Parts: sequence; C-alpha cells; structure tokens
Amino acid sequence: MAFREYGSYDGVGLAELVRKKQVSAKELLDEAIARTARIDPQINAVVVKHYEYAERQIEKGLPDGPFTGVPFLLKDLDLLEGTRTTSGASIYKDNVADHTGTLAQRFLNSGVAIFGKSSSPEFGLMPTTESRLFGPTRNPWNLAHSSGGSSGGAGAAVAARILPVAHASDGGGSIRIPASASGVFGLKPTRARTPLGPDRGEGWAGFSCGHVLSISVRDSAVMLDAIHGPEPSSPYVAPPPERPFAREVGRDPGRLRVAFTGKSPYGDAIDPEIAAATREVAALLAGLGHHVEERAPVLAADPAVVMATIVSANTALNVRLAKRRFGRAMTENDFEALTLASAHNAQKATGTDYVAAQLSAFQISRGPGGVLRNLRCVPVPDALLGTPAYRRAQHDVEGSVPYRADPAALYAGNLHVQHVRSTRDVGAASLECRRLAARHDVRRTLRRRGNLVSDGGPTRARAAMERQIAAGLRVN
Repeated sequence: MAFREYGSYDGVGLAELVRKKQVSAKELLDEAIARTARIDPQINAVVVKHYEYAERQIEKGLPDGPFTGVPFLLKDLDLLEGTRTTSGASIYKDNVADHTGTLAQRFLNSGVAIFGKSSSPEFGLMPTTESRLFGPTRNPWNLAHSSGGSSGGAGAAVAARILPVAHASDGGGSIRIPASASGVFGLKPTRARTPLGPDRGEGWAGFSCGHVLSISVRDSAVMLDAIHGPEPSSPYVAPPPERPFAREVGRDPGRLRVAFTGKSPYGDAIDPEIAAATREVAALLAGLGHHVEERAPVLAADPAVVMATIVSANTALNVRLAKRRFGRAMTENDFEALTLASAHNAQKATGTDYVAAQLSAFQISRGPGGVLRNLRCVPVPDALLGTPAYRRAQHDVEGSVPYRADPAALYAGNLHVQHVRSTRDVGAASLECRRLAARHDVRRTLRRRGNLVSDGGPTRARAAMERQIAAGLRVN
C-alpha cells in the first residue's frame, strides 16, 4: 500500500479494507512499522516497540470487531501482558506486565493489532511529554514545539500518520491538550464511561478516563462504542447512552444553545491568538443559526488546589508502591524531581484534606453543571496552549517546562470548564480550532458532524514533515 493511501484512511476505513480483503492486517502492520522507522526518529512518539506481539496477534487470528486489522498503540501507562510498560519512569524501564488491563483487553477485542506503546511523561503528570527516560516527544507540525501531554506520544503519532487512532488518557487535559497541539481529534469521556480495572476502580478520584486520539470523529465514536461500559469492580457506573455513539456522527444536532468564554477559568486574559480563535469559532456557530452567548461558570473553589491535593496523593502512592517492590527508598535516580516533590507535598496533607478536596471538586462541578443543564456546548480555550511559553517547548528535558516543583503550580494553568465533571454524561472534546476556522472546516463539520480529517497545518507550522503529513490527508 502506498504512503498516500494509508495516511488517507481513518481506522474504520482501514478495517473496512481488511474486511473486503483489499488489504491484509499484516500489510497494514508492515506499513505502520515502516512509518515508525521512518518518522519516529524525528518525533520520538513510539517509545516501546513490540512488533512481534502484533505479529502473533495476526497469526493467531484477530477478533471480528470494528477495528479488525488496524495498527494501534497503547499509552505507556497501561498494562499488556508480556510487554514492557515503563510509565515513563527510570525505575520501571525494564518492567514487563504480568497481566492485561481491562481497557487494553477491550481494545484487543475491537480487533486492533497493538505494536507498541506511545510516550508519556512520568506517571502522566506533565502537560508536555518530555520524560527523562525517553527524552522529548516533538510536535510533527513543528519539531521545535511541544506535542502536549500527557498523551503527547499518541497525539504526535496520529498527527504524523503513523496510525489513525491510538490510546490516550485524560485526568487534567491529557487528551485535549495533545489534540489541540497536534491538530487531531480528542474526546475525554465522562467519568466511569470506560474501565480502569482490574487494578484500579478510578483514576485521580475520577478525573482520569481512558479513550483515544484519532484523525476522525467517527473513529472516536466507534471506539467508544467498543470500549465503554462498567466491569464487575467498577465503584460507580456512567448512565448508558441513549443510542450508540457512532449514530451520533452525522445526526442533525438541530439549533444548539452555545456558551463560550475567551478567558481563563479565573477570569484572566489569555494569549490573544487563542482568544481570537475562540471568538472565530463562536461567530461561525452563530452564523450557522445556533444561539451563542458569552458566559462562564462561577467556580466554588480553586481547582488548582483540588487537583494538587488529589494528584499528589496518587503520586505518593506510586512512589510508596515502588519502594515496597524494590525494597529501598526511591531517589532522584529512580524518579524525576517533580514526582518526588509531588509525593513529598502529599505527606503534608491529611486524610481530611483529601476528603475536603473531593468535596470541593463536587462543589466546583455545580458551576459547569448548572451551565450545561441549559446548554449543549461550551467552547473554551485550552488554558495551557493559550500561553506563549507553553507553545515554545525547550527540549533539554531537565527543567524544560517553566513550572516550579510544586503540583499546585503544575496544574494552575491546566484547567478547562469540563475538568470537574458534572453528574451528567458530558464529554469534553478538543481540536485545533484556529486551523479549522481558517479553512472553514468548522462549518462543514458542524453540518456533517462526521468523518473529519482536517487538512493543513497550524498557522505557526513550518515543520520539516509538514508536506509529507499534509500529502496524506483527506476526508473519506
């Protein structure tokens, strides 16, 4: 299969070719491996390669699912029996999983061939993907820029067309930030929509959810149909959808009530370029006949403090488990400074502080929840990508991100209206709207709500790979 043909199809499209026997699963895997060899040295997105695992899958026969034969990457935080999972940490560089996670098994059941793991910062803590273990993952549109995080490897690999869809997870923007950074589609499902077992019941007190980054809305919807639903150990359950998510693609949404904000959650001004893009999208929505108003929820507490308390406690547990496993104290040779600082900060908090943070999260959620009761859509700018400093990644790994060694500082900018979930089934999606608005793809997308593959690069793109990537894009 030629380069242009492979890069032009989304995952559902490639699976259809396999079903029609126009191409084999092995041919698709060979193409993904060839692209990894050719492209990944420039972007560093595929950090664990287990091609033989995918080859064995194909030899044994893949399940009959919506993505049968499609090459796939797991994020390097999830477990797949017999393969290496490092969590981006030096101490786990040789860690081989002895079992498969529930979500990974559901991906397998969908028919994908998992040939490797995509890069993540250590334990998924950072909004950029630059682990000490593997080094920085670069944005394929501009190799001097960040790919975002923590699912930066997935975003970069999909944007570079190594594959059309890849596993991602999101607790504080980790699907949405890479989607914005690399110009792909990312949906963070509502809490408990997808499983986290068998080792965990929830991630980061319910903030963290798993799904995918993809080149098409269709892939995201079809994959969510394949992986959603509770497992026996689920502590709580998301309400069942009214209809398959795939049937939402292409449905006429009718006239929507839309609110938008061009400011940070704290009411502060953001980067003018991002603010202008937000208003362009709002104007396009109004031009399509939707009711649009500028409105933002009132926050009952400081989300940065809530996230810092919850995330640092989870990080401290990771460090404790490593200490127990290896029988010694963890040092900066084992974990990065931010991980150890986060774990240290957790020691200053009490159990009461943790419960108070959870309560604050529920109180904060009433703000967005109240807005969303009467509205169908709330476009908000990506707060991190709204700052010039974040767009300029400095790839020296050590101290490359301009944050203090304090979890509260880490999460202060990483806030979206959707982070603290309401009890409604609300997903949070992200894509690079400046480019879409410039090419009027928003108008086309909102009419079709379908298989979007956006063409061209971000306005700042001068990447060495831009022509190569753009040559393979089309709407199928």
